[in-house]
Amino acid sequence: MHQASWHRGNIIKGRTYIVGAYEHPIRKADTLSVARIHADVAKGALEDAGLSKGDIDGYFCAGDAPGLGTASMVEYLGLKVRHMDSTECGGSAPILHVAHAAQAIAMGRCNVALVTLGGRPRAAGASLALKPPDFDTPDLQFEMPYAPATQNLYALVARRHMYEFGTTSEQLAWIKVAASHHAQHNVNALLRQVVTVEDVLNSPLVSDPLHRLDCCVISDGGGAVIVARPEIARSLNRPKVRILGSGEAPKNNSAGKIDLTYSAAAFSGPAAFSEAGITPADIKYASIYDSFTITVLVQLEDLGFCPKGQGGQFVADGNLISGVGKLPFNTDGGGLCNNHPANRGGMTKLIEAVRQLRGEAHSKVQVPNCNLAIASGIGGVLASRHVAGTVILERE
Repeated sequence: MHQASWHRGNIIKGRTYIVGAYEHPIRKADTLSVARIHADVAKGALEDAGLSKGDIDGYFCAGDAPGLGTASMVEYLGLKVRHMDSTECGGSAPILHVAHAAQAIAMGRCNVALVTLGGRPRAAGASLALKPPDFDTPDLQFEMPYAPATQNLYALVARRHMYEFGTTSEQLAWIKVAASHHAQHNVNALLRQVVTVEDVLNSPLVSDPLHRLDCCVISDGGGAVIVARPEIARSLNRPKVRILGSGEAPKNNSAGKIDLTYSAAAFSGPAAFSEAGITPADIKYASIYDSFTITVLVQLEDLGFCPKGQGGQFVADGNLISGVGKLPFNTDGGGLCNNHPANRGGMTKLIEAVRQLRGEAHSKVQVPNCNLAIASGIGGVLASRHVAGTVILERE
C-alpha cells in the first residue's frame, strides 16, 4: 500500500455547518415513488433546520435520484439553485456531497446546500443489483464471466483478513451484536432484536465466511442534510455542527495487483484528520459504513482507530457498544439493523453523527459530552473498485 504525499490546505475547516438532518421513517415504500421520498426527506431537513425551500441555492444528489438526477429533482422539488453536484460513487456519495457542498459554500458558489438520498429497492423486490449491467463498462468482459456477487466479493476480503491476521468469525460477529444493542432503542429500525455472537454464527452462511447476520438489511427510505454558511447556521435555533475536515479516495483492482486487507479509507481518513487537525483518539463517536461486518472492521483499521490486523481484537467484547466500549459506533443500529436506504448507507451515517453531536440520539445510546464525530463510508465494492468518503464533524 502506498499513498502519495501532498499538501492540503484547510479548505473547509470551520467554514460550514450542517444545519438540518432528517431520516425517512419508512422501511417499505409500497405507495411512494423514489422522487416522493427525496421530496419527503428534503421537507424534513428544511423543517429540522428552520429554513424554507427558497433558502436553498445548492443541490446535491447521486444515482439513486430518478430521471436526469439533479435536473429532474430540482424541477420536481421546485428549487431555484445556482450550484448543483451529481457526483456518483455509490453508498459513499452523500458523504462526498457534504464535503463538496462545504467546498462550494467556502468558494461562494452557494449559501445553503441540500443533499438528498432516497430509494425503494425493498418494495421493488430488488436485491443489491438495482440496475442491469452496462455493457460499456470496461471491467465487464473480464469479471462477469466469473459471476461476481456483492456478498462473495466481501467474503473474499473477510477470508483474506482472516488468513493474514487471524481474524475470526466470532470477532466479526461482535460488530453485529453492537449494532443490535443500539437498534433495540430505535423504533424505526428494521431489526430491533438484540443478538449474540452465537446467533450470528448460527445464522446461515451466505458466502463463507460471512453469515446472514453479517450482512446489512435491504430497505426503502432515505435521508437529507443541509449545509450552510456560518452566519446562517448561527441565525438558526439549532445546535451547531461544524464541518472540520473531509477526504475522498478511490481504490480499484490495479490490474490484479490488489491487497484485499485495506480499503480506500486508508487514504480518505488521514486526509480528513489532517484537515481537521485532530487524531482518531479525539473522536467520541463513529458512524462507519456497515454493508457487512467486515466493512466496519477494515475501515476501523484504515481510519487509524487500531493498527492494521488488530481490528478483530478492537471490536471484540462489546467495544463498539455505547456505554460499554471506548468507540461507540452506529448508535441508530446502522445498515446492519436499522436502515440501508436505496442500498446506500452514507446518508444515514451522516444523520446519526449529527444526532450524536446535537445530543439528540436516543438517551440509551447517547454518547456523553460528544463533541467530535466521524462519518466514513465505502461506495462500490470493497474487493474491487470503490470510493471512500470521510467527514469529521464537531459540536460548536
